[in-house]
Amino acid sequence: MKISIGNDHAGPDYKKAIVKYLEEKGYEVINHGTDTFDSVDYPDFVHPVANDVESGTVDFGIIICGSGNGVAMTANKHQKVRAALCWTKEISALARQHNNANIISIPARFTAIHQAVDMVDTFLNTAFEGGRHQQRVDKISC
Repeated sequence: MKISIGNDHAGPDYKKAIVKYLEEKGYEVINHGTDTFDSVDYPDFVHPVANDVESGTVDFGIIICGSGNGVAMTANKHQKVRAALCWTKEISALARQHNNANIISIPARFTAIHQAVDMVDTFLNTAFEGGRHQQRVDKISC
């Protein structure tokens, strides 16, 4: 499986831990995020992740900022992206099961690193249920 990841200055430590986990599991990772804590503009790191997901270059995306909101809003501007802001494993599972989310948005300032890794694990290992949820997902795009 191939994963694209991007983050702003709130997420380098989170990204590092997540990438380590993913590589240990045998995932291929494309890193679009910053590796420093110097202030950056999150769209510069999120649009490449969303482009990877939208084009089918990767299977899933992971985006990280302080609240998770700015990166999710940015990614969701892309027509084929369904970025879900997640702060628990349960929400991560529901985002996949019910919404067929293809990008997980992580709020670095409101979760611990180990929680973020657990959420990514849950997100990547949860299948979309389809059925009644598919018709709802089909109505998302304008």
